[in-house]
Amino acid sequence: MTSFEESETEETVTCLHMTFYHPCQKDKMMFRCLNFHRREQVRADEMAKFGRDSNVCHYNLMDTRVSRIQFSLQFYRRLNSSEFCFEIKNMSKKTKLIVGQTELGYLNKIDLPWKCIICFGDYQILAEVQEGESMDYFETDLRLAEEPIVQERCQPSLPPIPENCISSSLFPSQGNSPMETDENES
Repeated sequence: MTSFEESETEETVTCLHMTFYHPCQKDKMMFRCLNFHRREQVRADEMAKFGRDSNVCHYNLMDTRVSRIQFSLQFYRRLNSSEFCFEIKNMSKKTKLIVGQTELGYLNKIDLPWKCIICFGDYQILAEVQEGESMDYFETDLRLAEEPIVQERCQPSLPPIPENCISSSLFPSQGNSPMETDENES
């Protein structure tokens, strides 16, 4: 057999792609300690922590408004499944963490969706999970966004609806005033 035939089967690695944005990033350089455009390996049994305390967090955000540990990510495999996932936990007592449409208070945790936006304060992080097979470690791939990830959308506001009534504007085929009918009329 050749060395090619004897070599280990190559495993794919789960990669967490994260794109960071803050409106003051150019002035305050809060992302200066993050390694952008370079994949980093994280052991599967370690928790990836994001925050300002460099003694505890591997991913440091240089901002006094960020908690010592803002949030953590735990890599795990679902029970009776080969699927790998991440669990995100809010570690901040002062700031709520918004993951997709879910608001997490202190010590609340949920499964990280395959693609979502994580927000706290003025920070926006687009997280995208690329599936892999390795059980020993996962990789992180950090990027910096020049433009906001979440764009404010100007949507027309709907007219207020009184608490005990149905608004006639919801039913445009009817007249503007209610019509009274006798139950005996056809």
